[in-house]
Amino acid sequence: MLYSVAVNRILLLCVSASLAAGQDSAKIGPWQSLFDGKSLQGWRETPFAGHGAVRIEKGQIVLAPGAPMTGITWSGAYPRSNYELRFEAARLAGGDFFASLTFPVQDSFCTWVTGGWGGDIVGLSSIDGWDASDNETRSYFDFEKGRWYALRLQVTDDRIQAWIDDRPVIDVNIAGRRIGLRAGDIKLSAPLGFASYNTTGAVRKIEYRLLQAQ
Repeated sequence: MLYSVAVNRILLLCVSASLAAGQDSAKIGPWQSLFDGKSLQGWRETPFAGHGAVRIEKGQIVLAPGAPMTGITWSGAYPRSNYELRFEAARLAGGDFFASLTFPVQDSFCTWVTGGWGGDIVGLSSIDGWDASDNETRSYFDFEKGRWYALRLQVTDDRIQAWIDDRPVIDVNIAGRRIGLRAGDIKLSAPLGFASYNTTGAVRKIEYRLLQAQ
């Protein structure tokens, strides 16, 4: 009798663990690559006025300095919400943003500014009409020239979160807030794109995954 009870308990634990694993896999999808490390397949150069050259070099996308911006825009399918995106980026030369990411937020778009306004401001542009330099997502980060950073962004229906090298830098509730882009050419980066400002930037290892089954 005791043996049977023990076996039943073990079986119950195994079934519970299996169900939990199934639930987790339904909520978080596998990472999917957006850059093959060899070409701009799926990307196009953003038609910013005065943009610099874009090149592939040693498994990275290099954005040469523009006057003022250079960028790339994704041309394939991409989710509007409930996703996570990660990539690595480096400022190779210059002193302003080097891999700012424009991304979808439901029916709108937003930009994660990386090192803007003189080189060290990080935040979201825009929330309720306020840019990253003026809203509650503003923080300061000392980006070392030539160093690669791991950046990760998570977007759900009611929250945007971001990390740099696993350090939380953004965590904002967006329920009922007005999310949009700063006025100007950054709109050309939508729906998903990277941009540098009078600065040489580089990005690599671009991947995303769904946070809920869609």
